[in-house]
Amino acid sequence: MTTLAYPARDSLTMLRRNVRHMLRYPSLTLMLLGQPIVFLLLFVYVFGGTLGAGLGPDGGRGEYLAFVTPGILVITVASVSLGTAISVAMDATEGIMARFRTMAISRASVLTGHVLGTLIQAVLGLAVILAVAMAAGFRPSAGGGGWLAAAGLLVLFTVALTWLSLALGLVSKSVETASNLPMVLTLLPFLGSGFVPTDSMPAWLRVFADYQPFTPVIDTLRSLLLGTPVDGGGAALAVGWSVVIALVGYVWAKWLFPRRAGR
Repeated sequence: MTTLAYPARDSLTMLRRNVRHMLRYPSLTLMLLGQPIVFLLLFVYVFGGTLGAGLGPDGGRGEYLAFVTPGILVITVASVSLGTAISVAMDATEGIMARFRTMAISRASVLTGHVLGTLIQAVLGLAVILAVAMAAGFRPSAGGGGWLAAAGLLVLFTVALTWLSLALGLVSKSVETASNLPMVLTLLPFLGSGFVPTDSMPAWLRVFADYQPFTPVIDTLRSLLLGTPVDGGGAALAVGWSVVIALVGYVWAKWLFPRRAGR
């Protein structure tokens, strides 16, 4: 077996472990998906009539549904990544990581297994949210290329937030702390273009909203799904933010893991 085959084999083993945890304890997955579903239904059916009127002369609940769905999809990714922080904090506080440290396995595989497991969970969650949105009347007009680009952007952003959440879980002293630290990731879409256009915000807030990571991701995703022209600068910013977050999270998590596992 080659040198690269051992980490790959160990990563698949850790992936199976995380998938079994998801199947054995579905309540966490349901809780993480419940929040985006509630947001979707609440904002569309309670606030959608009023907020949709501000999107243009023909605005209404249906137009607001098309506007808000991309933001809800991104919130789903953030919610699922929050579960990663909780899972890795549980492994650390219960001594499982210390036990893995004594075993003849690739240390990187422990983190990689969490990332791959979260990615699977996120894909399933996004499919559920998209199905709920379409049942409510969402009708994307993206072509095949648009769907592929949207899927690629969501996968890239999921990996980025997952590595960051892994680091936040490792730096947390308890599971409770790990469940609170990544909460900011689910709040940033509210301070961006997830629920209202940023040009409706005060000037001082709009500066932050336009350039924080979630806004270019949501705007690019919205353009891809609705078949409208994609802003090249915004798309580059979305990819750039995703790569930067992934690199920061990866380096931070890799640095924290041996220190946390050795406790």
